[in-house]
Amino acid sequence: MDSSPNTRFYGQDQVPQKWFLVDANGKTLGRVASQIARIIRGKHKPKFTPNNDLGDYVVVINADKVVVTGKRQELKEYYHNTLYPGGARFESFTELLKRRPEAVVERAVKGMLPHNRLGRKMLKKLKVYAGSAHPHAAQNPEPIAL
Repeated sequence: MDSSPNTRFYGQDQVPQKWFLVDANGKTLGRVASQIARIIRGKHKPKFTPNNDLGDYVVVINADKVVVTGKRQELKEYYHNTLYPGGARFESFTELLKRRPEAVVERAVKGMLPHNRLGRKMLKKLKVYAGSAHPHAAQNPEPIAL
């Protein structure tokens, strides 16, 4: 059996892991995040099992050009607490998109994955970049239209 790092074992069978490239330019945040979470989780494969990590890697480019619909641009807020008294911090969507555009996509996908150690392991297969350049050309990511 091949035990390369891009292969996960599923009982006696092997499930190869692929790399996908997603261009988020002009795409709606929630719609693209749900499709990315589906691929990372492995729900697109016939051997999907909820308690196994059978998903694929996803490289997202142009995260700074993602859009939201309606008044979400002004209304959406991200919450963070410093764990000090009165340490609640709020940041609007537009502020976070300017400061760290990768975090917008990462947080959207993270909320759609399981909230346990398996979900944290799956999140490591998400690579998000603000521009169109990425360092994963050696993996030959397959472009996918969502």
